[in-house]
Amino acid sequence: MKVTVLGAGSWGTALAKVLGDKGHTVLLWGRREDAMRAIREGRTNEPFLPGITLPPTLDATHLLDEALDRADMILVAVPTHGLREVLPKVSELVRAPVPVISATKGIEQETLKLVNHIIEDELPWSKSAFVALSGPSFAMEVATGQPTVVVAAATDAGLAREVQRAFFSDGSFRVYLSTDVLGVEMGGALKNVIAIAAGASDGMGFGNNARAALITRGLAEIARLAVRMGAEPMTLAGLAGMGDLVLTCSGALSRNRHVGLELGKGKKLSQVLGDMRQVAEGVRTTKSAWDLAQREGVPMPIVEQVYRVLYEEKDPKAAMWDLMVREASLEFQF
Repeated sequence: MKVTVLGAGSWGTALAKVLGDKGHTVLLWGRREDAMRAIREGRTNEPFLPGITLPPTLDATHLLDEALDRADMILVAVPTHGLREVLPKVSELVRAPVPVISATKGIEQETLKLVNHIIEDELPWSKSAFVALSGPSFAMEVATGQPTVVVAAATDAGLAREVQRAFFSDGSFRVYLSTDVLGVEMGGALKNVIAIAAGASDGMGFGNNARAALITRGLAEIARLAVRMGAEPMTLAGLAGMGDLVLTCSGALSRNRHVGLELGKGKKLSQVLGDMRQVAEGVRTTKSAWDLAQREGVPMPIVEQVYRVLYEEKDPKAAMWDLMVREASLEFQF
């Protein structure tokens, strides 16, 4: 099949390579003409996946109409805050229902909507053709063919199986199925916030005990909010919940953990972000998550402290102290 991949960062390129290696015809779209030309001519995306050779089945373009022409499937890997800019143009070019796979993880700040709702707003025909792809997956490891397991979630089980078949690669890329789109998207978005907290803990020199506590209690917060909004509890114990959370909080390739790590060492947020080439979705998602928690009346103390560090310049050590001296309570409260 012909698959269009919107977003030529590390994640979009890595997934495009998975599809290209399987023999699909893949057209990778990015905004910059010079960057797309470099991919076409050099067969690599050096700024985002250095040293990775892209398959001959993968091409690149900066022209959206060319990218979408006769596409059998559209994979969206654009950061959450850029979706409203790109999707209306897609809507003008694609009229008939085409499966839309989201590899984007986040919550829109202005509306507190998840990615599936943003896409549905801009592409009304996608409501019954949407699939969320999530799970513990660093782009570089995917691109180098290291064993990776993810989950594809859709309300249409047949569509989810179609996506599973498209991506499933024996020995390197395994895809499980889910019908809980909400739970998969909530887990994928909120784990980035907890990863900032875990990184800050490491940056301040705290040990494995503290990181494990933040991961575990962070999962409790994610599950509380997701279940309140209608997610299935077991989804948060799976690949898009616990799996992705552990990876993002502990892996050296995690951009969100890196943000926290540098904050914990004493750097200002503006300096940390200014030094990064790629987007750390957790920074924006933190505000969305905190606003969403307040709207839903769900206690999320870790999210609150990360919000205060990022948006109110609270000292990370003071934030950790405030978490540790909270009133004692039951472990499980829903």
